[in-house]
Amino acid sequence: MTDRNETLTARLSERFGERIQPVESTCGELGFELGPEDLIEVATALRDEFGFEILIDACGVDYLDYGSAEWKTESATETGFSRGVERKTVILDEADEFAPRRFAVVYHLLSVANNRRLRLRVYTGTDNPPVIPSVVDVWSSADWFEREAFDLYGILFEGHPDLRRILTDYGFIGHPFRKDFPLIGGVEVRYDADKGRVAYQPVSIEPRTLVPRVIRDDNRYAAELKDAADG
Repeated sequence: MTDRNETLTARLSERFGERIQPVESTCGELGFELGPEDLIEVATALRDEFGFEILIDACGVDYLDYGSAEWKTESATETGFSRGVERKTVILDEADEFAPRRFAVVYHLLSVANNRRLRLRVYTGTDNPPVIPSVVDVWSSADWFEREAFDLYGILFEGHPDLRRILTDYGFIGHPFRKDFPLIGGVEVRYDADKGRVAYQPVSIEPRTLVPRVIRDDNRYAAELKDAADG
């Protein structure tokens, strides 16, 4: 961590105490984690007292099965399809509550005056649907960012002035960036001439396993590899 980041971290820790916790980063970026109950107070102070006047981005994250590999591809096989994932049919939003650290919202802040960047991460907790306070009154640019997170992840932003879908259709069912959302979706649309409008129907696409059947070495380098092995 650079001296500037250490100084800012010390100031933030002195100001907010244990309500914010530093998040380790492999690329030297400064980040903190806090609870949703402290979000508005901390965000307002970061804007007014620490000069982070710009919200560059706010995005949702789904940490379902984070860190677990669906298949291993370190070695080649002649039966590549055997390594494919067999996904089960999931009933969306069936659970009464989520794991407390499944959904999060990440805020990317910029201070032009101080030439600093900062990242905040806030987990939504166990509520279904996940709910977090809106920061539109702190940074007006959060308006469409929060609508996007709502549309794609189903995260509700309490206090948002106009929370509705922004990328998918108004009649779309589910939230496509959730890890348990079916890869091919659940419904498809077509124009119904009899009804004179667009109609929804169950998706008709057959699931595919997107794993190569056979993995071979690139034969353009076969001669070089053979010479190296013989030499």
